[in-house]
This record gives sequence, C-alpha cells and structure tokens, in this order.
Amino acid sequence: MQTDEKLILSLIQSKDQKREGFRLLVQSYEKPLYSVIRKMIIDHDETADLLQDTFIKIWEKLDSFKGDAQFYTWVYRIAINHCLQHLKKQKRRRMWSTGYEEEKIAQLQATPSISGDEIQLKLQKAILKLPDKQRLVFNLKYYEDMSYDQIARITNTTSGALRATYHHAVKKIEKMIQMDT
Repeated sequence: MQTDEKLILSLIQSKDQKREGFRLLVQSYEKPLYSVIRKMIIDHDETADLLQDTFIKIWEKLDSFKGDAQFYTWVYRIAINHCLQHLKKQKRRRMWSTGYEEEKIAQLQATPSISGDEIQLKLQKAILKLPDKQRLVFNLKYYEDMSYDQIARITNTTSGALRATYHHAVKKIEKMIQMDT
C-alpha cells in the first residue's frame, strides 16, 4: 500500500487532482475501514453510514494532514475515533433503554458473514461484551492482523499498554466462552 499512499498523497496535494486522489483513497480504504467499523458496530446500515461520515471527515481534514504520521495511520485514526465517539453516544442513549446487547446479539445471529458455526457465534458474542477499547484492540490484532506498533500509532497508545489490553481481552473472551458451554 506504500506506493498507493504516495500516489494518493501526491494527487491530494495537487489542487487540480485532489478529487482523483480522494477517489483513490476511498477505493483503497473502503473495504478495510468497513471491516474495522463493522466489527465494532455490527449493523451493516449503521456501519455504512459511519463509513460515509468517516470519508467526509477525511475530506474535510485533508489539508490538515502534515505527514507527521503515516497516511494509513491518520486515516484509521479518524475512522476509529469516529466509531468510538458513535459508540459513546449509543451508550449514553442506552442508559435509558434496555435490550441493547440482546439486539446486537440478534443482529450477529442474522449476519450472513457470521457462519452458523456455534463456536464462531460464541466468539462474536463474547467480543461484543468486551469494553469498546478492548474490543477495538482485539479486532485490530486478531482479525486485521495488525502489529502492536501499528495499533499503537493508530490509537495513540503505547505498545505495552496494547499488549496488556489484548491479553485482558483474550482472557475475558476465554472465560465467557467457557461459561457459555
């Protein structure tokens, strides 16, 4: 993706080709960002809305990218921050309602990308019950196969703290799966 990043950046920094650079950015990041957001949000339509909002935020902030971080780090950070902010708002709304977790579990069971395999469903339910930060770190490490250093740059956290967060998440998941059997 390094060459693509350089091409995208050079097009974005050119006033005449900024839109073409953004089109390439969307084309390059749409699937990986969708995957990350979907694992946190579960619902397809909600994920699609958040992804669209993320690209709008990226477009609005393109001129503020200074190259201090790698471009993919900057893009992922915007997407993840937007996702976490959305989850916070949902939690505030949930304080007054019940059944949110059951609703998300029902969505999981109805999701075609989750096979009917019982252990896969148990894993997804356990992940859903993790605190947002642990769920994010687990998903980035386990599903997206990112290194701790990559996740650290994206989340602006130390690698050591992420290792501990991931370890705690794995232990909680193991415990929840064992309790569920």
